[in-house]
Amino acid sequence: MPSKIIIRQKHQSDNDAVAALIRDSLNVWYRKNRGFDAVVPSHEAASIYTRVYDALDPECCVVAEDVESGRLAGSCFYHPRPTHVSLGIMTVSPEYFGQKVSSKLLAAIVEVAKGRNQTLRLVSSAMNLDSFSLYNRAGFIPTEMYQDMQIRVPDEGFELAQPSGATLRDAVESDVAAIVELERRLRGIDRAKDYKFFIENASGIWGVSVLVDDATGALRGVMCSVRDPGCAMVGPGVAVDEESAIALVTRELNRYAGEWSPIVLVPTNAPILRLQMYAYGGRNTETHVAQSLGEALVASGVAIPTFMPETA
Repeated sequence: MPSKIIIRQKHQSDNDAVAALIRDSLNVWYRKNRGFDAVVPSHEAASIYTRVYDALDPECCVVAEDVESGRLAGSCFYHPRPTHVSLGIMTVSPEYFGQKVSSKLLAAIVEVAKGRNQTLRLVSSAMNLDSFSLYNRAGFIPTEMYQDMQIRVPDEGFELAQPSGATLRDAVESDVAAIVELERRLRGIDRAKDYKFFIENASGIWGVSVLVDDATGALRGVMCSVRDPGCAMVGPGVAVDEESAIALVTRELNRYAGEWSPIVLVPTNAPILRLQMYAYGGRNTETHVAQSLGEALVASGVAIPTFMPETA
């Protein structure tokens, strides 16, 4: 008999249970379907989501609770922004697979977006057909495809070819307004609080680079990265063209030199960037698709999404 499930807001006291959900649900799915032994190696690694999101977007997570046992059957983070709502990581306990827990969680987030009269956006696995079908049935429209490329960064890093007439450097807080203007112009979204959070870097796990046009002082792009046992990825970021994106991605990859093999979500429609990642030894591990429920926002330039944080 299906369990009686209620949807409620996550409390701080739920954090250990939510981290366990993320660890167990991801590892079970990837072991069964992809043969990966442990995508999330530990409880501490899984806790990156509650650690970061409680700081970035407190009170923006719903959980599915089994009324009779009091156990958590699932959880889903979401990220309200001035231009949109982003649906973050959704997980369901393996013991509750097949009980439509994910549908109930999604319905709650859809109502949040409707209440704000905003488009709901996400980047989800294109290889998990159950996940794809969940969003497809709810009316989400695929907009962009990405290939997940894992890249081992050598001890000496990669040679950094700086685009002509531009300077690569670390971002500073005074860059946030220009970053927001660039991303609004190219992608139609506003994530000022995210970039401010990354640049402040209170936890010491973020990197942020900008590419500045020497003649005009305007930004050609921004790229972030996260280095934590729970997530090693380049992104989020946006650039005006592929040359700029390559320079920014390379600079962020070099932060992992000799220690890490981060993931980069490379747009499938960016062939020059893709070939450069192959030249770095990039190996495809999965594919993801950007989807939206509601009006699709403007999309130009080159965007690199990430799983931490999922605010695109």
